[in-house]
Amino acid sequence: MAKKEVPKKELGIKDVLKKTWNFIWNDNSIWSWLVALVLAFIIVKFIFFPLISFILGTPLPLVVIESGSMHHQDGSLFRAITGIGITSSDSVESWYSKNGNWYSNRNITSKDFASWRYDWGMDKGDIVVVYGKKSKNIKLGDVIIFNAEQKYPIIHRVVKIEERNGKFYFATKGDNNADQLPIEKDISEDAILGVALMRIPKIGWIKLLFAGIIG
Repeated sequence: MAKKEVPKKELGIKDVLKKTWNFIWNDNSIWSWLVALVLAFIIVKFIFFPLISFILGTPLPLVVIESGSMHHQDGSLFRAITGIGITSSDSVESWYSKNGNWYSNRNITSKDFASWRYDWGMDKGDIVVVYGKKSKNIKLGDVIIFNAEQKYPIIHRVVKIEERNGKFYFATKGDNNADQLPIEKDISEDAILGVALMRIPKIGWIKLLFAGIIG
């Protein structure tokens, strides 16, 4: 007597999603890892970044510091890691005593510098959260990100602001640079991508190391 064939059950959407979820998270094969990496890339690039870009009002909501132009050798380690300014002004005074001539010649005192955000500087490998502050609200001492005549934007501190014909123009300087770059002496407000909102220490090294590996 022939066996009666049992019709195969068609998979519904829930079944497909469940199998896909189990494949990505519970399967230890190389294919599940590759699919997970591709999925993570798609989520970050096409969902996460556009979303935070919209929320923060800038096309560049996250910036990785790629040079030492904002580094302070005398910065507090605790302050660098936590961003909490509980240290005294000694580190700023020490830094200013070695680097302050440029600023004092432009009527920027050590007290002025100590009152600015990120007076302890920024280090290579830090990630900076950026928001699109209006040009008229940018102040001396703010750290801004702007397009320059080079491959990557620059993130430096505002040291001069001028208003000409109803438009704002800015000059910046890297805290650890001896002088200004020619391209940062007269920055149009149209070139500004945003202002530093928060600094996340060191985790940007993941991107820098990965970029170095792939050339």
